[in-house]
Amino acid sequence: MKKVFLTTFMMLMAVMAWAQSNPVHFTVSQKQVSDTEIDVIFKGKIAAGWHVYAPNIPADGPIPATLTTEKAEGVKAMGKLKAQGKEIKEFDQIFGMQLRYYENSVTFVQRYKITGKTYKVKGYLEYGACNDSGCMPPTSVEFSYKGNGPADAPEATDEMADEAAKDTVAAAQNAEGDSTAVASASVGDDANLWKPVINELKAYQDGGATSHSLFYILIMGFVGGLLAVLMPCIWPIIPMTVSFFLKRNKDKAKGIRDAITYGVSIIVIYVLLGFLITLISGGNGLNSLSTNAVFNIIIFLVLVVFAVSFFGWFELELPSKWTNSVDNKASATSGLLSIFLMAFTLVLVSFSCTAPIIGLLLAEFSTSGNIAAPAVGMLGFSIALALPFTLFAMFPAWLKSAPKSGSWMNTLKVTLGFVELAFSLKFLSVADLAYGWHILDRETFLALWIAIFFLLGMYLIGKLKFQSDVMMGESKPMPVPCVMMGLVSFAFAIYMVPGLWGAPCKAVGAFAPPVNTQDFNLNTNEIKPKYTSYEEGMAAAAAQGKPVLIDFTGFGCVNCRKMEAAVWTDPRVAEKLNNDYILISLYVDDKQPLAKNIEVTVNGQKRTLRTVGDKWSYLQQSKFGALAQPYYVALDAEGNPLARPFSYKEDVTDYLNFLQEGLDNYKK
Repeated sequence: MKKVFLTTFMMLMAVMAWAQSNPVHFTVSQKQVSDTEIDVIFKGKIAAGWHVYAPNIPADGPIPATLTTEKAEGVKAMGKLKAQGKEIKEFDQIFGMQLRYYENSVTFVQRYKITGKTYKVKGYLEYGACNDSGCMPPTSVEFSYKGNGPADAPEATDEMADEAAKDTVAAAQNAEGDSTAVASASVGDDANLWKPVINELKAYQDGGATSHSLFYILIMGFVGGLLAVLMPCIWPIIPMTVSFFLKRNKDKAKGIRDAITYGVSIIVIYVLLGFLITLISGGNGLNSLSTNAVFNIIIFLVLVVFAVSFFGWFELELPSKWTNSVDNKASATSGLLSIFLMAFTLVLVSFSCTAPIIGLLLAEFSTSGNIAAPAVGMLGFSIALALPFTLFAMFPAWLKSAPKSGSWMNTLKVTLGFVELAFSLKFLSVADLAYGWHILDRETFLALWIAIFFLLGMYLIGKLKFQSDVMMGESKPMPVPCVMMGLVSFAFAIYMVPGLWGAPCKAVGAFAPPVNTQDFNLNTNEIKPKYTSYEEGMAAAAAQGKPVLIDFTGFGCVNCRKMEAAVWTDPRVAEKLNNDYILISLYVDDKQPLAKNIEVTVNGQKRTLRTVGDKWSYLQQSKFGALAQPYYVALDAEGNPLARPFSYKEDVTDYLNFLQEGLDNYKK
């Protein structure tokens, strides 16, 4: 059953469509409709998972498709830009409006009437594209055509005062923005601030953060293994197994070697399990698990099943013929193979106790986004599991002072059941946020955790009993350590109560849903950037001796608003952004025109920067090698990166680690 569970939910991982630098590709052409009419046609192919917004979206929404006519001699636009394709309508709660967009493909058409003997028309289509993780900056597709009109038409004149041009100018004037205007045609006054740091950012992504997380995962797995050792399925087996190795060999040294081989075999089996999970899912699959709603729902259900099994409702068991078959083969063989099969028998026999712990650990490891996490986590787990067999074989006298089997093991088992039940809600919360069900908003989540840890406290002080306690003959008063742990559980439940009204509750910040899901919140924090100009913000950072946090965002970026509502409102994040960093928000869709257009070359193609937003988009692409928003980079005052970049991820703890990493490196 365990293997079926694992195989099922690991094969349901989503692979994010983020491999392409530009997920939308447009081709532009001209079509002669009649002697006096032409169409400029933009045909777009949209990558899976992405969508392009329709024209004429209300103000204060995402970037709509708009057409700007820069030059019109002998032609005049007829009506507005029209879209052809399957339009999808959806109400967006962030913007509070009905959004319209296209997936897979779309065609935009602008018709022009020829009014002169010859004509010249030049301009560009601008569009916005988003997926579930981020948005592209406003992207333009330029066009330029000329031709002949009717022979009896007058000489060509400038028709830039047409209706289409008026609409475009009005849209630009209504666009929200407060960025400082750029007064020169140069991209940046200080060339060092614009120096590319793509390789430096990659070094941060490939370096220290990963090694730190792997060490954490190793320790986490080790602790899980220690808990598994104390389970009723394993602890009573240790003395028998150690005695077997020591008694079957007249040579004590050989008995110790066999026990060590037994421990190494346990390690090999569990590490192979970790590698198998990685192999089934693939590296890309592991990176997408943390936001995969289906996977998180399955994990939630599996952990609930494991929790109630620890409560004694039923017992998880593998088919007995599996255990008997492996045990018979171990008896029929000798040498290393025999010892390895004995270790495999232990893995099968202890399944009912270890499966819930392994399931919880593997869920955490898989959602860490690190491809090596399952194998490293299982290494830590198996080392802790194998250690007692080896140590007691080397020092048999220790067995006399080891705790005897008893009801305390059942108490530990039930306690872990409460912990599993609490952690299962974390995974349900991820799915709830992804689908927008709002069945597990922050106050609901905290209320359930308060109830769970209150009941755990009642159990630990002896006021709540399960069937398994009755079967163990548990009628004595609870020992002092249990009562003390019960008081800790009560205190933790009481600590979370103010969170129902918006208190930060930092201890559960990594597990609870974001604050913006709470209906009634007395604790509101709004973060506003100190600067919206890159050069001005960097100058201020140099003067004040502080690091910089660049926030590449957009007025029409849905996920940017989600990050600001879910992460920036956390008091710990707000404190760092307000006090420790110079926050610079650069809006890539800022329509304020530059004093003079700037010609740049991107990937061998010329591009014209017309607006302040174009400039910030170019900065993001040329200096940092990124395009989507939101995108956060920690820099020193000279424009050098201080930490790995951070994109859309509603994880307060990870965002705090990102900010702290930048501060630590800045101090160095």
